Amino acid sequence: MNAERPVLLVKRLRADAVLPRPMTEQAAGMDLSAAIDEPLRLAPGERAAVPTGLALAIPAGHEGQVRPRSGLARRAGVTVLNAPGTIDADYRGELMVLLVNLGREEAVLEPGERIAQLVIAPVTRAAVEEVGALPPSERGAGGFGSTGRGGQGREG
Repeated sequence: MNAERPVLLVKRLRADAVLPRPMTEQAAGMDLSAAIDEPLRLAPGERAAVPTGLALAIPAGHEGQVRPRSGLARRAGVTVLNAPGTIDADYRGELMVLLVNLGREEAVLEPGERIAQLVIAPVTRAAVEEVGALPPSERGAGGFGSTGRGGQGREG
């Protein structure tokens, strides 16, 4: 495939920061690593904004999605709290990853450890139009889990 790929510009804010990189040829995400000087301990239920030591320029018309790493979640119960976190194309500050320990034991994150994934995705900005009524749909106002009950949603 010769389609032109968008270019993610990355600036290291510290010398030991690890550039985002996919771990396999077909990986959707690029791993992000912790740019910390010493191990970070997260007690059960504790959360922390973990620095990556990187600033990004995401291509216009795209967003960065920060997603959990399944291995870290399985091994330690640590995940991205606001998953997926959104990085707007015009943000130029340090990329921080908001992690939470949902496990039952303290989790220890080491300097340079892979802590999240970054997916660059196109964004469609819709025009907003206020209306007095919405067009009907098959689902209607059916909420959480309503599509799994044989169409038992209510029209609203």
